[in-house]
Amino acid sequence: MFQGETAITIDDKGRLAIPTSYRDLVARGCGNRLVVTYNPFEKGCLYLYPMPIWETLRDQVNALPRINRTNRQLQLKLVGAATFVELDGNGRISIPASHRNAVGIEKKAVLLGMGDKFELWSEQAHHDQIRQTLGDADLGEDLLGLAL
Repeated sequence: MFQGETAITIDDKGRLAIPTSYRDLVARGCGNRLVVTYNPFEKGCLYLYPMPIWETLRDQVNALPRINRTNRQLQLKLVGAATFVELDGNGRISIPASHRNAVGIEKKAVLLGMGDKFELWSEQAHHDQIRQTLGDADLGEDLLGLAL
């Protein structure tokens, strides 16, 4: 569904314009409604889910036993922090200040289409991720068959 990297500018009101190439997909796939929440695995990044994808994930995460600390952290960062946003008439969404501040997103950010969701990275965190390389020790059995 979504793929590609786009440099994004966040305005003074915390709004960002969804790239025009995605707007029709967002309109058809989720009625212009997205869910913004934290990426529980990486610093400097938010997840933006289309509503149908989010509802399935939310239910799966909430079904995890709360007695496990990792499950509770996942529930807190994904479900507890989830905020619904809707594209306005200009194709923009508002990212809550609490979310932007927590991950260090300021004026410049990077929007990545990751298949079923978007990732919104602070510019610095994205640069840090891209500069990292994978070595042979990082490659598991599941990656060996890829024709990269």
